[in-house]
Amino acid sequence: MNMIYISIDDTDNLESRGTGRLARMIAAELSKSHTIFGVTRHQLYVHEDIPFTSHNSCAVIHLKDNEDGTLKDLFKTTKEMMLADFIEGSDPGLAVASSDKISPCIVYFGMDAKRTVLTQERARDIAKNTNTLLGGLGGTEDGVIGAVAGIGLASMKCDGRFVLKDRTRELTGTQHIADILSAGIDQIMTLDGQIVTDGFIDLQKSPKPSFVQGKAVLFVEKCGSEFIALKKD
Repeated sequence: MNMIYISIDDTDNLESRGTGRLARMIAAELSKSHTIFGVTRHQLYVHEDIPFTSHNSCAVIHLKDNEDGTLKDLFKTTKEMMLADFIEGSDPGLAVASSDKISPCIVYFGMDAKRTVLTQERARDIAKNTNTLLGGLGGTEDGVIGAVAGIGLASMKCDGRFVLKDRTRELTGTQHIADILSAGIDQIMTLDGQIVTDGFIDLQKSPKPSFVQGKAVLFVEKCGSEFIALKKD
């Protein structure tokens, strides 16, 4: 199925709500006319030459393409919501692309963004040359770098973790595995490859499954008679 990726970055400051929370708010609004596959968080390079609020991550909204409106419509709607929630001191960027139009150079840019310092110029050139919709929405506009990187990383379907996936945010504390799977997680497994299908898992907070091979995979470790959920990008 064709997907549409809406990637946002650098939308917050130290005192404000995070980028992931804004992405979930936008997803909730877009869900009125589109089917939301999920929202993923992608970790980018942490370096003294890169300004960031706390962890230097971007967020990507995944929409199932139902051909209800165009990419330009989605860009315009998302831009309006981001500007309406603009946080002073932030440098937001927004990128929108369709999965069937993703260029290898965007994927490589996303991979580079996890290991080196990149420039706005390169991000803007890539967007221009690949017809990716891109905009800086305030401040220095450095968020365009993470926004383009998010498109590439999300399109790999094997990076980051879900901060929204179906009903998973409704789950906290100790839950039966059947309930976790029915909430939207595709698979539960240990880091050494054991697939877990029965028992209880201590989720603590709501689970944030990893994005692996296009699936939401919750990694866990054995602890006594139950399992404990892990956070793995």
